[in-house]
Amino acid sequence: MKYPLSCDTWDEQELNAIRRVMDSGRFTMGPEVEKFEMQFADFFETEHAKMVNSGSSANLLMMQTARYSPEFDMDEGDAIIVPAVSWSTTFYPVNQAGFRMVFADVDKNSLNLCPKSVRRILENNEDENIRAIFAVNLLGNPADLHELRQICNEYDLYFFEDNCESLGAVLDGQFAGTYADMGTFSFFFSHHMQTMEGGMIVTNSERSAQYIDSMRAHGWLRTLPQTNYLHNKTGDAFEDSFRFVLPGYSVRPLEMSGAVGQVQLEKWPEMFEMRKKNAEEFVNVFGGDDRMTIQKENGDSSWFGFSIIIDERYDRKGVTNALQKAGIEVRPIVAGNFMRNPVLKHLHYSAPDIYGNADLIHDYGFFLGNDSINIEDKINYAYDVINAELCSQ
Repeated sequence: MKYPLSCDTWDEQELNAIRRVMDSGRFTMGPEVEKFEMQFADFFETEHAKMVNSGSSANLLMMQTARYSPEFDMDEGDAIIVPAVSWSTTFYPVNQAGFRMVFADVDKNSLNLCPKSVRRILENNEDENIRAIFAVNLLGNPADLHELRQICNEYDLYFFEDNCESLGAVLDGQFAGTYADMGTFSFFFSHHMQTMEGGMIVTNSERSAQYIDSMRAHGWLRTLPQTNYLHNKTGDAFEDSFRFVLPGYSVRPLEMSGAVGQVQLEKWPEMFEMRKKNAEEFVNVFGGDDRMTIQKENGDSSWFGFSIIIDERYDRKGVTNALQKAGIEVRPIVAGNFMRNPVLKHLHYSAPDIYGNADLIHDYGFFLGNDSINIEDKINYAYDVINAELCSQ
C-alpha cells in the first residue's frame, strides 16, 4: 500500500510499557489505567476522565449515564438531536439507552452538525420531547460548539459531544470534547492516539464520573468511595464487593492500554504538529481546485483525515477506483448519510428536516488518511491520481 489510511505510531517506549504490565502480573483495569486517566484529565483540563475498552463503549456509557443519573432529567422515549453524518456508534447508544434520535443535516463545509438545521427542527418541534443535542466533531474538526451550546441554553437542553475522531482539536483555546456535559474519545489503531483498543469519557461532574465508573464494571459499588452518589457502602468489604446498583456492563480497559496511553499522550504534541504540517500541504495542493471541496477548518483541527467532495459533474466511483488501483486507501466520509443504511429499520428515529448536504457527502464524498509522520509526498501522489482521473472524465 503506497498511501495507507494510517500507520503504527509505536516504538520501543510502548513495548516497554507493555513489558512493565506483564512483569507486574496485573492485567485488567488497575493503577496503569488510573494513572493514564489522571494524566488525560490534566492534559485536557477536565475534572474527570474515565477509561473504557473503546470509543464505542464510551458513547454507550455516556448515554446510559444520561438515562440513569438524576443529574439529567431524561426518560426513556425522550429525543436527542444527532447529525445525519457520523459513525454507527454515535447512533446505536442513543437507542440502547431508550432514547429516540432526531436527525439534523450537517454543514457541507465543516461536515459537522448544522446549527441552522437544529434550529429549524426545534422551532417546528411538535411531537418530539427533545431533551439534548449530541454533537460530533468529524474527522478532527470541531463542530460549531459555541452556537450549539447557545442553542442548548436557549431551549434548556443537555449537550453531549462525540470527539472520538478529533482528539487534540481546539476551538477558541478550549479542547474539543470538553465543551459539553460529557465528551468521548477513542484510541483505536487508526485514531490519533493508539492504545490497541480504548476510549475515554470526560466530565466535570463528580456524579457523572461515579455513574460511569460503576457501569463500566457491571454496575457495582466496588470502585466507588465509601460515601458516593449512587449507594453508600456499608463498610464491610465482603458485603460491598458484590453489591450492584446499576444495570452495567463489562467494558473495562486493560492495564496494557492504560500503560501505552501514558506513552502516547506524552508523544501527542509532536504527533499533532506533524498532522498539522501534513494538513497544510493538503490544503495547499487540493484547496484551490474548484472541481472538489475540502473540509473547512473550524478552530484548530487535529486532522483525522482529509475529506474531499467531488463536484457533481464527476463520477466518484471512477475516482475511488483509480485511487485504490494506485495503492491509495480511501473511505467514505464516515458513513455518509446514516439514514441511508439498512440498519435504520431497527432504530427509533425521526427525520423532520431536509438532508441535502448529508446526501451530497454520501454520494460524492470520500476521505484520505493523515498520519503522525510526514506524508507530503503521498498527498501530492494522491492529487496526481485524482487529477488524472477527473481530466479523463
